[in-house]
Amino acid sequence: MRKKIILAGGSGFLGKALAKFLVEKGYEVVILSRKAAVSEEHIKYVQWDGRQLGEWAREIDGSYAVVNFTGKSVNCIYTKKNREEIIASRIDSVKVLRDAIKQSEQPPQAFVQAGSLAIFGDTRELCDENSPFGSGFSVEVCKRWEAEFFTESLLTTRQVLLRIGFALGNDGGALEPLKKLASFNLGGTVGSGKQYISWLHIDDLNEMFLRSIENENYQGIYNATGPTPVTNKEFMSTLRKVMGKGWSPPAPTPFVWLGAYVFMQTEPSLALTGRNCIPKKLLNSGFAFQQTDLEVALKDLID
Repeated sequence: MRKKIILAGGSGFLGKALAKFLVEKGYEVVILSRKAAVSEEHIKYVQWDGRQLGEWAREIDGSYAVVNFTGKSVNCIYTKKNREEIIASRIDSVKVLRDAIKQSEQPPQAFVQAGSLAIFGDTRELCDENSPFGSGFSVEVCKRWEAEFFTESLLTTRQVLLRIGFALGNDGGALEPLKKLASFNLGGTVGSGKQYISWLHIDDLNEMFLRSIENENYQGIYNATGPTPVTNKEFMSTLRKVMGKGWSPPAPTPFVWLGAYVFMQTEPSLALTGRNCIPKKLLNSGFAFQQTDLEVALKDLID
């Protein structure tokens, strides 16, 4: 009989990639989603609102692990309403999943939370798990998010939080819009180009989730990123090379601000800031990365 893993808010890019990976590893997957969806072989969709206990909580009882991806996308303009929803969606989902675990007769042995490297703010200094936090709205969101996740220990359920970097994969995610820009010969340096991108291949991220689910030694906070971060200038140059594109005009900071607000309806800081992070704890635990060379990783995904 297949063990069951719950992916809360797992209908997005990262959740779908992990669901497929877990099924290949022999697991049964239940995706908790606000929208109804057609279930597939070994992947079942169950509706929830991410805030209140309901029928969905029965799926938690007897499951092997819970992985939480829930959270309003930060790819928006940070109005007061959006800021409140960004925070509430993260805090509320952690609380209600914890309540569902606590009321289970057979609670899962692992509760894994998808977090963010944004907690380090905008920095070019090398960051590991023990580095100081940055400042700004995104940092405050992450701090409150992590504090809520670890505010209460669960007696029989391990708690692991992965601070996820710039995950590269197909069929969505952060790479898709950059590929589109490059395809129109607009894949030049963004802003100063000196901001760092802490990237990782989706295959490595899926393996990190699997280790967090299965390995009893995994507990606490991990930087879930690759060991070779690069600057935006280097990333865009490598992407153009892999896609067979030549020089592309840079996007100066004022143009990025204008384009973000007017055309893309998102915060320019998402493109103009970055962080230089390494996965120190994962490396110390012996985690072996499949992809550490950006050009090779992009060729794997784009070819």
